[in-house]
Amino acid sequence: MEAIDRLIERAFDRGQGRLVRLPDDRPVVFIGDVHGDHDAVERVLEAFPRPEHVLVFLGDLVDRGPDSEGVLRAVAAARLQADRSVHLLMGNHEAWAVQPFRPADFWERLAPAVAGRLAGSLEALPFAAWHASGLFAVHGALPALPNLNAIDAVSLGTEAWRAMTWGDLSEDHDIPLAVCRPMYGREDFETRAAALGIRAVVRSHQPHAPTYLFDDRCLTVFTSNAYGGGPRHVAVLSPGWPLRTARDLELVVV
Repeated sequence: MEAIDRLIERAFDRGQGRLVRLPDDRPVVFIGDVHGDHDAVERVLEAFPRPEHVLVFLGDLVDRGPDSEGVLRAVAAARLQADRSVHLLMGNHEAWAVQPFRPADFWERLAPAVAGRLAGSLEALPFAAWHASGLFAVHGALPALPNLNAIDAVSLGTEAWRAMTWGDLSEDHDIPLAVCRPMYGREDFETRAAALGIRAVVRSHQPHAPTYLFDDRCLTVFTSNAYGGGPRHVAVLSPGWPLRTARDLELVVV
């Protein structure tokens, strides 16, 4: 079996840029945090064949759950089979080498050399995805940038990177849950969305966030049993469907 670091290096090349521009002629499926839930990934891959669908994993494939390596292998294999139809965005758990954290059980079990090579490959992942309907997909929160094109110039470890990979959202306050987890409220969301031309956002990362925030403009979706036994959802954007709010994405149980 091919070493996991070599497989990921082949699947997620360094030439893909930091912003994925999604096609508008096929359904796009957004998959929330998976966290080692291999069964969830297999159900997604079976339910939404490629290239008829485009899959966007919103980050955090690893840690917490029982089979992080199996999840990585399944997503990498799907991308190698149909690379334009499978995308993985960077979550904070893919960026372990940039901002260490715990729990990091997957990373801590790896041999240091393997962890280093794997981290190097995952550091090349895109930070966000954009759909011409006005939908923005990201792991955490919106960056403070003048336009979408500026995302390609964002460096690892910067404030904009931290917002996209670590950012939490709240209607009520902007006090961070932890030092490494910046918190953004309604004003930040609306100001940044306006600058980037965003109509609605789909994201993951924050397990206790309301499903919908900011007048239904923001959807938080999870696709893992790592946070309990609730339903695992993906969000589907159908081609040609008018996007007014995040409620125009269909939530599907897998």
